[in-house]
Amino acid sequence: MECTSCVPRKPWVIPFVAESREVPALRRIMRLRLGLWGLYEVSEAAQLCVTELVSNVITHVGSGTPATLAVSMNGTHLRIEVHDPDARALPTLVEAAADSEGGRGMALVDAVADRWGVLLHPDRKVTWCELSTRLRSSHGHSGGARVARAGALLGFYGAAQPSRAMASSTLSVAVAEEAAIDVIADLLHWLQAHGRDVDEALDRAQMHLEAAMGRGDG
Repeated sequence: MECTSCVPRKPWVIPFVAESREVPALRRIMRLRLGLWGLYEVSEAAQLCVTELVSNVITHVGSGTPATLAVSMNGTHLRIEVHDPDARALPTLVEAAADSEGGRGMALVDAVADRWGVLLHPDRKVTWCELSTRLRSSHGHSGGARVARAGALLGFYGAAQPSRAMASSTLSVAVAEEAAIDVIADLLHWLQAHGRDVDEALDRAQMHLEAAMGRGDG
């Protein structure tokens, strides 16, 4: 079973007009989409990249330019592209002075992204950047080893429940949630049968979860 309750991350595209007033909406869309994808860790960096790539079009191509934002997964990297119709106005990486109000756009992208570049086409150019995630596959879970172990357990547990019809080798998120509840209940039954304090176990599990989240483990 390759991926239990995989997270579908299908590419999405949004046409927009390159104007300053559009930037907050594009940032908000990016934040919401990445939330659905479970990529909270790269959300701020992704929003920064969108801001700078769109601002670059506004500054060097012109306000009001029709453009497109395209977001996808390239392996385990989040890929952000901004398409515009001017293949001549190329973004450049410049070292802005400390008191300069401009010229920092691509420097900021260069600082937060793993890589970036420009693709030239006869009718347009594509300025892109990619951000590294902590995923093991493009449709896998974020959260590290704990989530991976839980996913594997839920896969076996769900498959062992004859009452749950499975349309494929993977569990849907809804079915996986029910399997997770069953796992927790069965483990609590096991602890109780062995004379352990169930409430104490739940409190300790909650403490472990909060500590892991505080460390950024998921």
